[in-house]
Amino acid sequence: MSYLIGRTDKPLYSKTIPMLFCETVSKHGKKNAAIFSSQNIRLTYEELNLEIDRLAYGLVSLGLLKGDRVGIWSPNRYEWLLTQFATARIGLILVNINPAYRLSELEYALNKVQCKAIISAESFKTSNYIEMLKELAPELKDCNAGHLKAERLPHLRHVISMGNGNESGLFTFSQILKFGTPVKTSDLDVITDKLNPNDPINIQFTSGTTGSPKGATLTHKNIVNNARFVTDRINLTDSDNLCIPVPLYHCFGMVMGTLGCVTKGATMVFPSEAFDPKETLKAVELEKCTGLYGVPTMFVAMLHLMENQAYDLSELRTGIMAGSLCPIEVMERVISNMNMSEVTIAYGMTETSPVSFQSLVDDPIEKRCATVGHVHPHLEVKIIDEEGSTVPRGKSGELCTKGYSVMQGYWDDKEKTDESIIDGWMLTGDLAIIDEDGFCDIVGRVKDMIIRGGENIYPREIEEFLSRHEKISEVQVFGIPNDKYGEEVCAWIVKSPNTEITPEHVTSYCEGQIAHYKIPKHIRIVDELPMTITGKPQKFVMREQMLKNTSCLLYTSPSPRDVEESRFAG
Repeated sequence: MSYLIGRTDKPLYSKTIPMLFCETVSKHGKKNAAIFSSQNIRLTYEELNLEIDRLAYGLVSLGLLKGDRVGIWSPNRYEWLLTQFATARIGLILVNINPAYRLSELEYALNKVQCKAIISAESFKTSNYIEMLKELAPELKDCNAGHLKAERLPHLRHVISMGNGNESGLFTFSQILKFGTPVKTSDLDVITDKLNPNDPINIQFTSGTTGSPKGATLTHKNIVNNARFVTDRINLTDSDNLCIPVPLYHCFGMVMGTLGCVTKGATMVFPSEAFDPKETLKAVELEKCTGLYGVPTMFVAMLHLMENQAYDLSELRTGIMAGSLCPIEVMERVISNMNMSEVTIAYGMTETSPVSFQSLVDDPIEKRCATVGHVHPHLEVKIIDEEGSTVPRGKSGELCTKGYSVMQGYWDDKEKTDESIIDGWMLTGDLAIIDEDGFCDIVGRVKDMIIRGGENIYPREIEEFLSRHEKISEVQVFGIPNDKYGEEVCAWIVKSPNTEITPEHVTSYCEGQIAHYKIPKHIRIVDELPMTITGKPQKFVMREQMLKNTSCLLYTSPSPRDVEESRFAG
């Protein structure tokens, strides 16, 4: 049956984040902890620990107490890292705000979890964060810092800017650090000693395609153990320098990245505020990074850049590729051109802290591309059918996860929590298959499944097939409504650099290779796919655009089979 349980030979940690960090400082204090290339900042674990305590004591001086929610709204900066560990030091619950959020999303998130403080960058890309906060809370201009009483943000008291300007109603980050000087470490220790590994410590909003975002609430135990097991899989040690170009507001950055490094005493390297292929490659070369994280599109961008410029990546060995399908051609080039022989694939979701499955460094390349690897330690997984029964090996169904990694729940949303967690099992919403060797293959989303004329079609299967085409760089497949068949298959395709491909070529490539009903009826060649900031394709955006204007850049494939199929249509 499709049921697995991970290894249990290594006991789970029962540690809070500050306990873990303290142990790492005692073992690796003189070693580089964090390097921020764009800010020209480099700190050892001992130096980072001192700055964390300064910020923690500064936050305590504002009257913030264990359990209070503190938002962080920023790209990858030194201040983000300090905030992550300083809030954990004193039991504040860090609320990750997506850097791409606009006014309504920000207002919803802050009010949903009743943030008492927010630490914000001044601006990022096209977003002026401080001005947006002033728009939501015009009362800032007339109040003293720390005394905000805003109609639209009734719980927010403290706005802390990472900038240096003195504006009414705002503290600066440097001011908070000064409040924490000199640090009374004993006072902080009193707070830290009362923390429990099962306390909530982090809220991350899910980026659902419909409805309001849900605040997945994670504990010390959740993320400390997941960070440990993730980096176990890539053989990370205190001798490694890990390059982290993925966003810190996401589990990939703050759990698998920063916290993962702390579990091993490794060095964190942040090449830029947001992903930049050139800056990432420069950082890997300069800092002699041995590990690198990214989503497939990041690796594609770096490989493309390397076609015209050489970089010394000889120290690279390991890393993680996650977030979406990795074509085998990309994996082969990452291994051969980037020297990442031990790169692994990871799968998970925010609600499971995040990783549930991950490949091993010595898994065959085909398995590292076609599957998401093996179940993580101390987790149970099963695949169920629509009635909730566990299916046989090799049969698809919904993937469910149980164990230490499952979130506490969605913040202040019992109804949605109860819908998602049943008898301790997290319903992932992903369709998966577990083979006889225990490898897991994610074949699609429960809600993304296309039902065409009574046939169940899994977009992932078609995406994997099309990604093998040498002229196709990226592809996303989804369904759009059809009066006759219920739904039809639609594909958005990004061509490989310096190549040309037409929709007719795509259709011809599919003929005779996949079932006729799986061949995309509608094909769109685009320059890029709409993505979240973490590199996940936004199929709902593609679907909406297709529904708005199905004639724009649209190709409808020839349908000689339509006559034949009409005989079988209900």
